[in-house]
Amino acid sequence: MKIAVTHENGQIFQHFGHTEQFKIYTAENGKIINSKVIDTNGSGHGALAGLLSSLCVDALICGGIGGGAQTALSEAGIKLYGGVSGDCDAAVEALLGGTLGFNPNVKCDHHDHHGEGHTCGNRGCGHNCH
Repeated sequence: MKIAVTHENGQIFQHFGHTEQFKIYTAENGKIINSKVIDTNGSGHGALAGLLSSLCVDALICGGIGGGAQTALSEAGIKLYGGVSGDCDAAVEALLGGTLGFNPNVKCDHHDHHGEGHTCGNRGCGHNCH
């Protein structure tokens, strides 16, 4: 199983469409056997789903994510675990252990989970998140 996490300095980056790095984990039998950080090379929003698909990723852990990206991930067969914050490694361990707390209804305009209380629109995402 391959798991991608939006990554910034070891933490889950909170804006999927603007992530500059993913940490990609390979897991077997419920244990991480390998991980590496990759650059997105400026890819954004829908293109990121294609990047993850090309890497044969099975699941994504991230913070906020818009509807278009959610659809692209779904079409690529990538399971989404959104609305997550904190340490990347700990989140993957929690997913593998069946204890990851995530928001199945995460929306781009609900970024309150990391305390800033802003909407994607005033963060300059460039798309309508309603």
